[in-house]
Amino acid sequence: MRTFSKSSKLDNVLYDVRGPVVQEAARMEEEGDKVLKLNIGNPATFGFTAPDEVVHDMKVSLADCEGYSDSRGLFAARKAIMQYYQLKNIPNLDIKRIYTGNGVSELINLSMQALLDDGDEILIPAPDYPLWTACATLAGGKVVHYLCDEKSDWYPDIADIESKITDKTKAIVVINPNNPTGAVYSEDILKDIVRVAREHSLMIFCDEIYDRLCMDGIKHTSIASLAPDLFCVTFSGLSKSHMIAGYRIGWMVISGNVALGADYLEGINMLSNMRLCSNVPAQSVVQTALGGYQSVNEYLVPGGRVYEQRECICEELSKIPGISFVKPRAAFYIFPKLDVEKFHITDDMKFAYDFLHEKHVLIVQGTGFNWPDPDHFRIVYLPHRRTLRTACARLGDFLSTYHQ
Repeated sequence: MRTFSKSSKLDNVLYDVRGPVVQEAARMEEEGDKVLKLNIGNPATFGFTAPDEVVHDMKVSLADCEGYSDSRGLFAARKAIMQYYQLKNIPNLDIKRIYTGNGVSELINLSMQALLDDGDEILIPAPDYPLWTACATLAGGKVVHYLCDEKSDWYPDIADIESKITDKTKAIVVINPNNPTGAVYSEDILKDIVRVAREHSLMIFCDEIYDRLCMDGIKHTSIASLAPDLFCVTFSGLSKSHMIAGYRIGWMVISGNVALGADYLEGINMLSNMRLCSNVPAQSVVQTALGGYQSVNEYLVPGGRVYEQRECICEELSKIPGISFVKPRAAFYIFPKLDVEKFHITDDMKFAYDFLHEKHVLIVQGTGFNWPDPDHFRIVYLPHRRTLRTACARLGDFLSTYHQ
């Protein structure tokens, strides 16, 4: 009898945000165990709700969303996106080069398929959002990870980027604000990345899904606004900023010197047509979400839930011997460091399994974000403060006796 194996294209593809440790947690829950989940940034799971106005507009628009839209997306949604980026000073915008999609994930995959030939190299940060590495690998590209420096607020290491560019390097990916570190890059560091891209004729992909979730008065700068002479592709959406991850609305904006990517654009248009259209119902709320009063901003200031939960997780982690961290400035995540010599850790997936089995708390190990060493893990601080305190108390108790 013939058997069927998975494609060899999957051999080097990982997505541990929903990987083996998460599957083990699901098995434990099926057997009746209760697991504290700190693994994924899904606001609805933790009681965050979409703004009433957004939900209302979605309901009102459903009757008009029965048919296919333009393959790029609804005109009104793309117009609102264009106006949003005009305010962020991104040059050479054209509504014909704006695409909505079933979340940013769909558009990342589409953009990698349109760009990469077998063996093309693409620079992606470490740590990264692992979907970038997975999609580039599936497209046939060779991912080269450049390091972000924990000692410098998790900013990209420019010297490391430059050292890893070859004649096969086609593009660089920037995740700003960053997942999993919560870093927001300064304008100076972005200008350095632009300089390197300019000197080596690289495309720039920028994942900005958390650009409206910055705290501490930090202003987010879109790297495309600093690179009018380069070919730039910017990704964002409403999944996180408006707590509507399940509605699945993201977008991709192509800007800068678009003549450099005329052939690439033909590929994007072909792939966009093949998907028939983007996720139509969710597009109906883009105009509302990007205009007028933004109630979600209330989460991000002192007294707001996201802000206070960030303060809580930092306070609780600081009490645990052998743990250090850089305070996140955006998004929902913190990326603590373990003292591997103290705990003799050589396998961070085993650490995550052991913690899950003993204390019933689910985290994601740092190597799941393509971090090269077994010394970090990611915590999502969306759960209520009492849950965060309980989880950290269990972590401290676990580490007090843990050795691999």
